[in-house]
Amino acid sequence: MARSGLEVQQAAVKALFLREIKTRFGKYRLGYLWAILEPAAHLIVLMGIFGYIKNRTMPDISFPVFLLNGLIPYFIFSHIATRSIGAIEANQGLFNYRPVKPIDTIIARTLLETLIYVGVYIILMTIVGLLGEEFAFNHVITLVATWTLLVIFSFGIGLVFMVLGNTFPETEKFLPIIIKPLYFMSCVMFPLHAIPKDYWSYLLWNPIVHAIELSRESVVASYTSGDVSIGYLSICALGALFIGLVMYRISEEAMLTS
Repeated sequence: MARSGLEVQQAAVKALFLREIKTRFGKYRLGYLWAILEPAAHLIVLMGIFGYIKNRTMPDISFPVFLLNGLIPYFIFSHIATRSIGAIEANQGLFNYRPVKPIDTIIARTLLETLIYVGVYIILMTIVGLLGEEFAFNHVITLVATWTLLVIFSFGIGLVFMVLGNTFPETEKFLPIIIKPLYFMSCVMFPLHAIPKDYWSYLLWNPIVHAIELSRESVVASYTSGDVSIGYLSICALGALFIGLVMYRISEEAMLTS
């Protein structure tokens, strides 16, 4: 019995997903612990540097909870986007099999990064909760919707970067550099309300700011983030997805023959 196109794609994505897991963690002695160590190391370092200051300037939210809800969404975006750039080159040999398409590699990598960081988030939030930090998942639906839109946005940007990286190989050098400043411009280390209101209009063009601040609102009822909007995040996510799919559709044949 012939399989439908969707079933073929699901099988290809599953195989690529398992391959990504082996490639990502199989060569490390500590394996999956590396996924936890990166955000945990960031958390510890930033707490050590800024903890005393932040505890005095942000009495309405636990600093570890504040940081985790900034770091993890940023890592989801940055890892999906940057790991998409070299997806074609890393899987070039697999495209000899007709069922495997370039977009399947991005879907597999997006699923892997999402599952990794959702798991890391749950583990680290559980740890900080056991250590006595206060938070409550009062708005789980908002949190899930925010992270879903963030993943869609990241996937769309990943498609754009994959196409650009394949069409213009030199862009592989500077596209990751473009993402780095977003770490300091996305309210990862500081709340939006700590910035003078005159500058909010500039920061709020960045959809990652909306995702991070909405995440914090979802777990701490007393936290206020100003003018962030899940509607704006939705528009950015769907816009990035549309642009990415259009660019991919135009360039798919060239990717398979390059």
